[in-house]
Amino acid sequence: MHRDDTLELRYPAGLLPLLAEADLLDCPSAWGPVNTLAGAFRLDPVRIDRDLERLTGWMNDPDVAAYWELDGPASRTAAHLRAQLDGDGRSIPCLGVLDGAPMSYWEIYRADLDPVSHYYPARPHDTGIHLLIGDGTNRGRGLGTMLLRAVADLVLDNRTRCTRVIAEPDIRNAPSVSAFLNSGFRCTAEIDLPAKRAALMIRERALRTLL
Repeated sequence: MHRDDTLELRYPAGLLPLLAEADLLDCPSAWGPVNTLAGAFRLDPVRIDRDLERLTGWMNDPDVAAYWELDGPASRTAAHLRAQLDGDGRSIPCLGVLDGAPMSYWEIYRADLDPVSHYYPARPHDTGIHLLIGDGTNRGRGLGTMLLRAVADLVLDNRTRCTRVIAEPDIRNAPSVSAFLNSGFRCTAEIDLPAKRAALMIRERALRTLL
């Protein structure tokens, strides 16, 4: 999941102004809340001044650090967050709030404008998801599956030009791969990214009614 080691994607001069008008991500806080079997869930965009301590603690959980590789001081987590918050709207870091309690971290990103697009046949407006469940007591209970389905639905409901939601969990992370499969994603390939071998997960809008 750690994206600092991916290849930097450089665009030709003059293209970024066009990207700014290319239906970049809106604010996910406007998408919810959505009701789930575990309670009301919403995405709340990260605020470093409010959320850094919590997120640093999550990143230092050994089960999280094994795949995100952001364990260490708060400055490391802050740098990861600022790289997105100071960007051009291609990635939005969010807290996942379930029944009023922050319990997960999400990155909603334009996969077609991300370096990952070099490793699979991307389509315009493909939208990607990164997820971690922050509190270990919430793991192993099926919450990941339920919330992945809910967030993929939110993306498809609110990003009308997006036809696919994609993800690229580490192939070694069996619980994450299983959660994606159980929430309606298909594993279409294994791809070698600079920092990991990943399962390319895709959830198609066209198949949504079959889930």
